[in-house]
Amino acid sequence: MWCAVLRSVRATRVLAERTAAGSVILLRKREHQRINRFAACLYARDSAIGTLLGVNQHFPDNELLSPQAPAASFNKADQDSLLKHAPDQPENPKVLKLAIIGAPNAGKSTLSNQLLGRKLFPVSSKVHTTRCRAQGILTEGDTQMILLDTPGMVNSVRANRHNLEKTFQTDPWESVKLADVVLVLVDVSDKWMKRFLHPEVLKCLFKNSHIPSILVLNKVDLVKEKNNLLEVIGRLTEGLVKGRKAVIKTSKKSSDKSVQPDLPIGEEEGVPPLKKEETGEILEGHSQQRNAYKDLKNRTGWPHFQEVFMLSALQGEEVETLKKYLMTLAKPGEWEYHSEIVTTQPPEEICNNIIREKLLEYLPQEIPYNIKQVNDLWEEGSGGELVIKQTLLVSKENHVKILIGPSGELINKIAKEAGCDLMNAFLCDVRLQLAVKHRKR
Repeated sequence: MWCAVLRSVRATRVLAERTAAGSVILLRKREHQRINRFAACLYARDSAIGTLLGVNQHFPDNELLSPQAPAASFNKADQDSLLKHAPDQPENPKVLKLAIIGAPNAGKSTLSNQLLGRKLFPVSSKVHTTRCRAQGILTEGDTQMILLDTPGMVNSVRANRHNLEKTFQTDPWESVKLADVVLVLVDVSDKWMKRFLHPEVLKCLFKNSHIPSILVLNKVDLVKEKNNLLEVIGRLTEGLVKGRKAVIKTSKKSSDKSVQPDLPIGEEEGVPPLKKEETGEILEGHSQQRNAYKDLKNRTGWPHFQEVFMLSALQGEEVETLKKYLMTLAKPGEWEYHSEIVTTQPPEEICNNIIREKLLEYLPQEIPYNIKQVNDLWEEGSGGELVIKQTLLVSKENHVKILIGPSGELINKIAKEAGCDLMNAFLCDVRLQLAVKHRKR
């Protein structure tokens, strides 16, 4: 029944023609409210359908019917029209470009999905899930935030060893150059990653030191000894935030901790000014900067972060706090995208990435990295549902049996889970069929 309702909602979309622009755009402003109302009334707040449709079950009743994040369009022509169409500028528009960088598997795509309120980027426990830069657009009120989700940063040696695409080395750097703010994400549950910033991340920050940066400690829910986070912060900031000595302030009402800059260095009562080598300041001058760049390998952190946040992207803990802070950093400027655009990714790319996420999650070792995806069918059914047929080409015959699984259980499970994620991304009924074939070399 609910699929039929969703199809009817999509069928009632209004096509509006802009004579001056000569283009047609798809208006969906009322669609999401209808979907939320449908999920809330028919299945109640605790229903899995509500989660599937993007309804936040923790919102009070009066907030449940508020508009949710726009759906990604599964029709490329519709999306192209919106991308070409002039953005619907508010009276006083503000914009922020945010580059999210970090080591592989730090949780960058998970955080991006949480900020956007819709799953659009692939997430997996395996490294190198994100293969290239992807943009997500979050529009709230008069503010538009453009998220630049990037692959995990790797050096040339590792990229060559694993035959990684050039995007792994170029996209993070290019994203930072375009950004107004850089968000550095660190997996503090990893005993190695929490000891020092990734060398490539540190190099990128040094080369773009004029761009404000913030540090976000992710997966804090997996850290048993919370007090160890204080030492982690000290290492990754070299004891400085906003150019001041970092102090940890604990709320009396809860155990949550926040990092705030103390008085300017040298102004603390009874504390003499710190030397430059103690504060980790980068000396000015061309030759001095070159020497400092060579010495980066001996450093553990970056002393120029503007703020530090601790959260769990997977659980959504403190993500809203981070989002509100980021929105305050937006500056006056015209929007780049229409408010109904949530990502610049083509719909087929979203589909391929989500299916590949499941392959990475359920297949061992190198198998998922050697599978080629071919879209055989992509069309809208008579009832508004999206029909997708994709063939997975596998290089080895024994891998075909592994991917199919006993009685086709594994491939059916992958298709079912990927279909659910696609329903969340496109907000429509999805019929996904996967076939497996041996690819002869």
